[in-house]
Amino acid sequence: MNAIILAAGKGERLRPLTENKPKCLVSLFGKTLLEWQVETFHNQGIHDITIVTGYKSDLIKNPELKKIENKNYDSTNMVETLFCAQSELKESTIVSYGDILFDKEILKKLVNDTNDFSVVVDENWYDLWKLRFKNPLDDAESLKFDDNLFLQSIGQPVKKIEEIQSQYIGLMKFQNEGISKLKSSYQNAKEISKKESNPLNPKINFEKSYMTDLLNYLIKIGTKIKAVKISGGWLELDSMDDYELYQNLKINDEIKKFFH
Repeated sequence: MNAIILAAGKGERLRPLTENKPKCLVSLFGKTLLEWQVETFHNQGIHDITIVTGYKSDLIKNPELKKIENKNYDSTNMVETLFCAQSELKESTIVSYGDILFDKEILKKLVNDTNDFSVVVDENWYDLWKLRFKNPLDDAESLKFDDNLFLQSIGQPVKKIEEIQSQYIGLMKFQNEGISKLKSSYQNAKEISKKESNPLNPKINFEKSYMTDLLNYLIKIGTKIKAVKISGGWLELDSMDDYELYQNLKINDEIKKFFH
């Protein structure tokens, strides 16, 4: 099993912390986000780790990691960043956003899942979102699954909390037949987008597609994607508001409600 960390973005909402370094090198609770992730992967015996860089790429110097650069990071999004590392999509590959922290138990649960496509979702998401946002619906996205925990919708705009059964955290796994299907679906969608609108998301150019656009497209074409349910145990560091919130929760000894 190997891992790919997606860390190409500029992290503009975290300025001034990202003025002179990429988001994954911002420190939280005494370690950089990247150090937290690498430690958690090592805890589960995963040492084959690739990081896809972009903004301030030269500052990421961990010799334990393979480094692949998305030279077009300024004009692309998560899907293109992932496919810069297409060669690293192997037999069983964990993919993680570079701006999240997650407990080792969460990674263990994902590692042990046997499905070809699996995505970690937090059913306790609202407790964190109501602290992070004045109106949680401004940021939250749809996530629905059936009785067998296979996704029916992900990443779509919502008007009601009831449309969100859990929240996607930016941590997933592709394995076995899922790897070849992921690659072929991406290539097919890219070809279609050259002649018609972007099948992942017709509102934006293909190069700007979000990971949830790709996952939702896979669902539409009949792919079985398993929701791996958790209840907290992770954080997303997306803005200065997040940073200040988490520091205050740590000072008041309340952070363990969300991240251990």
